[in-house]
Amino acid sequence: MRQFPTRTLALLTLLALILSACGQPDATTESSGSTTTASGSASASPAPETPAPSAAASASASAAPLASPAGGAVGYQEPCTPEAASSEAPPTPRRLVVGTGGTGGVFYPYGGGIARILTERLADTEATAEVTGGSVDNMKLIQAGDADLGLSTVDSAYDALQGQASYESTGKVPACTLAVLYPSFLHVIALESSGINSIADMKGKRVSVGSAGSSTEDAADRLIEAGGLNPQSDITRDNLSVAESVAAMKDQKIDAFFWIGGLPTSAVTDLVATPGLTVKFLPTAELVPQLSEKYGPVYTNFALPGGTYAGFDADIPGIGINNILFVNANMNEQLAYDILKTLFDNLEEVKGIHPEAQKLSLEAAVKGSSIPFHPGAIRFFQEKGVWPSQ
Repeated sequence: MRQFPTRTLALLTLLALILSACGQPDATTESSGSTTTASGSASASPAPETPAPSAAASASASAAPLASPAGGAVGYQEPCTPEAASSEAPPTPRRLVVGTGGTGGVFYPYGGGIARILTERLADTEATAEVTGGSVDNMKLIQAGDADLGLSTVDSAYDALQGQASYESTGKVPACTLAVLYPSFLHVIALESSGINSIADMKGKRVSVGSAGSSTEDAADRLIEAGGLNPQSDITRDNLSVAESVAAMKDQKIDAFFWIGGLPTSAVTDLVATPGLTVKFLPTAELVPQLSEKYGPVYTNFALPGGTYAGFDADIPGIGINNILFVNANMNEQLAYDILKTLFDNLEEVKGIHPEAQKLSLEAAVKGSSIPFHPGAIRFFQEKGVWPSQ
């Protein structure tokens, strides 16, 4: 694992808070992270007592059935092999960088909380959370060796593994999953006065499709196309982050916007509470079969639960996209194991990070990844008895 020079560290706050090595499968601030915040420098407790991987465990891990462990996401043919996790354990104290997202979404506080817990609970470790544009930025940071862990949606992770869509210029990313965290909701929000009741109604309207190069933009383009429109020519296209989209909608400068985010997303909570402004969430679940036929089952039926946002008491049928915690395929196996052990040994603390973090569990963490799991993760979940058998 690449070592980084000491970065300027600031106390983490919520307010200013792998592709040849892997087997072949099958945010509001959209600039690459320019701000790094520290998770804290509290004295670390003793490192978890973890056995070194045995030959049997490694063999078992490499043979583990990775093709969509619980029927969740995209099937793939081979796992990340133990040989992929060949880098030596980093010297201590080790510094880890966690790629998160923009300050108005969920990735930022979730990733920041992970960094803080690793700093406080994993001995000789200092982890920092970096503000990024989200999934695409995080994958590219991992690819470049400028981050050690990251959060990503599974559609973007699959694209990264294939070197397609937003990754055509950079090539395949050697990423492997540590854990599936929670599902995001693909928000499609329109002004009540816009006359937009479906994707097809967006023709001729001004629409923000997310920041340029983001996973939101990729998903928005796919959804617009599934709705029968050309995402380049049939709308007046804006590339805005969720915070920028909310601001523009408040000023009625856009008619609709897309956003992939956890629930609730703070910027959207703010939007629906704006006096004198009425917005609607478009139901999009009927387009899931078309998306799945073309892109695989990374997009699923997922209802926005009633009550998530003030004034919207009924469930809204939409599209869900899982989110993962991932690392480079060549991360040292023991380090990957220790990271997971630390997080699950302190699961209640993790669940306190954000409402979406309450969905993390051993059973859910192995379901629905679109890319292979890291050998260190496989060993951890096997020991816990939740890794699926053949």
